[in-house]
Amino acid sequence: MIATSGPPRPHTRASLAAQLRALGVRPGGTVLMHAALRPLGFVCGGPQAVVLALRDVLGPDGTIVVPTHTPENSDPAAWRNPPVPADWWPVIRSEMPGFDPAITPSRFMGALAELVRTWPGARRSDHPEVSFAALGPAAERIVAGHALADRLGERSPLARLHDLDGDVLLLGVDHGSNTSLHLAEYRQPTPPRQRCGAAVLTPDGDREWVWWEDIVLDESDFARLGVDLEATGAVRLGPVGAGTGRLMRQRAAVDFAVDWLARNRRTEQA
Repeated sequence: MIATSGPPRPHTRASLAAQLRALGVRPGGTVLMHAALRPLGFVCGGPQAVVLALRDVLGPDGTIVVPTHTPENSDPAAWRNPPVPADWWPVIRSEMPGFDPAITPSRFMGALAELVRTWPGARRSDHPEVSFAALGPAAERIVAGHALADRLGERSPLARLHDLDGDVLLLGVDHGSNTSLHLAEYRQPTPPRQRCGAAVLTPDGDREWVWWEDIVLDESDFARLGVDLEATGAVRLGPVGAGTGRLMRQRAAVDFAVDWLARNRRTEQA
């Protein structure tokens, strides 16, 4: 009888840690992780095992950062997926709860990001639309001072990660989810701008709707940008669970994206 292979073995905290080490995660480093759990296959322990595996590799001196964005806390006039009727806009602006870093959930960033947000000792930035959470010794430095009118720019956790020469880890997702590339948009000479709004907490614990001017964020070409970035050899690819992990130095990715956007978007808009 010809032997046939059985089903694949489940992925575990230990096996994931071994794969992350092989991918090049640096002990003591700072890692911004974007992840989707399903492409990783069956993980014994689910998102908890993934976070524990990454912490095992980073060690006690390492810091995990995740996006904990709340895109529903934004101007409803700009909603497209799906849009809402115009007569709903005043109601949403007057009734949306003010963003509270301690309790406002992040419903669209995935189970791994939400787990890190609620992990004991995690710190979260206080931007009402695009907050980040961090866990580790560098957490407070990364999330502090997140400016309202500089969502993903020089006064955001992305720039602090750049200061620290941190890494970006994509698990089961591609560069369309690589938030760090937005920092390159802020480093263009004259990025287009728009009016933004969100509900925030007031010092007395009440809420109010605030407006600010910020750049127009556009990730529509990030997947294509990522293909060109990977062609330079700046991104390490390898298996993580049943999926693909991508690891890169954030500085290298952002610096490449600054030049790429200057060439490609200018050409397309000319």
